Amino acid sequence: MPRMPRNHLMPVSSKWQTWCMAGAWLLVTALGMLCAAWGCMALLAQAPQRYNIAAALALVWGFAWLILFGYGALQRRVLPILAGGLALMLGLLIWWGTIDPQSDREWAADVARLVAIESDKHQPDVVHLRNVRNFTWRSDSDFTPRWEDRSYDLSKLSSVDVALSYWMGPAIAHTLVSFGFTDGQHVVFSIEIRKQQHEQFDALAGFFKQYEMALVAADERDILAVRTNVRGEQVHLYQVNMTQDSMRDLFMAYARQASQLAFAPRFYNTLTANCTTIVWQLARRIGQALPTDWRLLASGYLPEYLRDVGGLASMQPLELLRAQGNITQRAQTWQAPAHDTDAERSADFSRHIRQGM
Repeated sequence: MPRMPRNHLMPVSSKWQTWCMAGAWLLVTALGMLCAAWGCMALLAQAPQRYNIAAALALVWGFAWLILFGYGALQRRVLPILAGGLALMLGLLIWWGTIDPQSDREWAADVARLVAIESDKHQPDVVHLRNVRNFTWRSDSDFTPRWEDRSYDLSKLSSVDVALSYWMGPAIAHTLVSFGFTDGQHVVFSIEIRKQQHEQFDALAGFFKQYEMALVAADERDILAVRTNVRGEQVHLYQVNMTQDSMRDLFMAYARQASQLAFAPRFYNTLTANCTTIVWQLARRIGQALPTDWRLLASGYLPEYLRDVGGLASMQPLELLRAQGNITQRAQTWQAPAHDTDAERSADFSRHIRQGM
């Protein structure tokens, strides 16, 4: 009987080794490219801008990764890339961890103050909000600033509306929450970036500790009308299905969040800490059983999410609710009554934009 050659299994073994090595190279290359890209953007966003230091550091960072890939290719080994990449990322993350949010920058006028809450020991149902924004807007750069102290009786809470302001296509909207009271008052809470005077919002920069977070409490005549009448955004209102106790708990969750931001500034994050995910986190904190869902990130589809979890007050078709809740034109055509007080004008605006809902 002829003897089998000693290497009769080698072609199969060699094939598997080739596939495994190719897979390892593909995985390491993809991971390395992601780390290199993230590091470049982080350096460009947070390293000193003076004398183009940030750009120079980003170039050095990218060149270091090229050296790692080149050395690994020459050696035909992925271990040098893994070890070197780990050392680079560890150094970068140590620096990244030293970047803390601040509360004393030169803020833009509309986020110059943070809302603060004060309880009333003599009236447990009454809360006092300081720094409620009530600006009169003529354009984004022409406005009359006004910050007010207001009191709200939580026993008179009657409604919670989610407002979605569409500013970049159907998938992206800014989320605001409006609390209504039986005496006609409305106050809107909005999680926003706390811009500095020279800054404009950039969604990509929001991933890289570029903006602190602000919690704004504002009159509807301010925070909704500036979006419809000045910025040309489409704003839709949807009434939320909540008990009075849940409304109260959500209001106080916003108040506690405001207190936390006043003492411990926090970074805004486009993905994990934005205008929609924070609302979801607050709602879950008060015991609302809300599942995670991709529509929390694509906030333009939040009405579909609220319908699916039973969060809308009306059972009418969503397209009808969307049409009825489009307040854009009603906000643009509202005329302030001539002889009313400012509070009466705010209440009239809130009534007017809800006509037909």
